[in-house]
Amino acid sequence: MRIISGTHKGRKLQIPKNLPVRPTTDFAKEALFNLLNNQVYFDEIRVLDLCTGTGSIAFEFASRGVLHIDAVDADRKCVAFVKSTATAFDFPIVAQQADLIVFLEKTSQKWDVIFVDPPYDIGDEVYQKIPKIVFERKLLMPDGLLILEHSKRTDVKTLPHYVNSRSYSNNVFSFFENASA
Repeated sequence: MRIISGTHKGRKLQIPKNLPVRPTTDFAKEALFNLLNNQVYFDEIRVLDLCTGTGSIAFEFASRGVLHIDAVDADRKCVAFVKSTATAFDFPIVAQQADLIVFLEKTSQKWDVIFVDPPYDIGDEVYQKIPKIVFERKLLMPDGLLILEHSKRTDVKTLPHYVNSRSYSNNVFSFFENASA
């Protein structure tokens, strides 16, 4: 796995073998960030990377100039890896261990971009709960963006605030917007 672009472009990440993760492929990650290049100014946003796993998405945001990134995962080893890599690369990432839903229900912070990549087998009810909590609790800034990564078997098109989806092999990125009035 590598960082696609930015100040650390081309840097390879040595992922420990014992992490319970399914990293976003470099191909899908590159496609996602090509889309985001036209939607956000990286040096002006705050990002939440939920179910961060290897931290691949958080590292990509940091390499592109995001000044504050929260990376959250339920697995202690994933959080330790993200913390040590963020320190080694001098990235502005705050990593913490927490359950996805518990974190969303308790946080009082707001972000411009929330990226969520839960395990694909987490269940449709959790996929439906994520946008519901994000928008009910107003966790996005005005004009903020929620990106939910899921498999092709999961359908989120009927959920409120849904805008569109992009598929890359079995990876699907669904976009939800907090359009300002």
